[in-house]
Amino acid sequence: LKFMGYKALSIRKLTPYLSGAKQGKVVGLTFDDGYKNNLKHAAPILKSLGFSGTLYLVSRLIGDFNRWDIEKNIPRNELMDRTEIDEWLAAGMDIGAHTQTHIDLKNANPAKARAEIFNSKEDLENEFQISIDDFCYPYGSYNLQTVNWVKDAGFKTATTTIKGRVLTPESDLFNLPRVFVPYHTLPHLFLLKTFSDYKGRRLRK
Repeated sequence: LKFMGYKALSIRKLTPYLSGAKQGKVVGLTFDDGYKNNLKHAAPILKSLGFSGTLYLVSRLIGDFNRWDIEKNIPRNELMDRTEIDEWLAAGMDIGAHTQTHIDLKNANPAKARAEIFNSKEDLENEFQISIDDFCYPYGSYNLQTVNWVKDAGFKTATTTIKGRVLTPESDLFNLPRVFVPYHTLPHLFLLKTFSDYKGRRLRK
């Protein structure tokens, strides 16, 4: 990114560009769930480049592991504890909310879904004494009511799992698309994913 003149920013720092208040060659950088390897591998590189990113935390599982994946037989992956999140913030990174327990908001009991949205913001603000402005829908599962609750809770943005890029200031800040880049993505595919309409289609002979 840097050699192309782009700067990677957390969603908090990207928001003025999304709203049209600022202009520049920037991309948003996000990490879901709060895994320890984000601090170990990503934070030092981002800091050295002058970049930043947003880590979406599951507020009641800080220092725990990905419990929501147990029934899917997905391997256990440790989540950052309070001290590690403080290190993430000290490195110039940001955090956002990802509910309290990684709940499927669209299919959950409405009262439970609403509480997880509002309380995740309160949990993180109380714990880290900073404003939490950015939200991410677990599993990319949400509906109109979910969006309204996120707005009512006081969040300023919300990211989805919809594949795409934000190219104009008219984009809905509560339905932000993203480009998924797994750890094994090769450099040329990273550029295709980030700067084109590439959707991961395989070439057929």
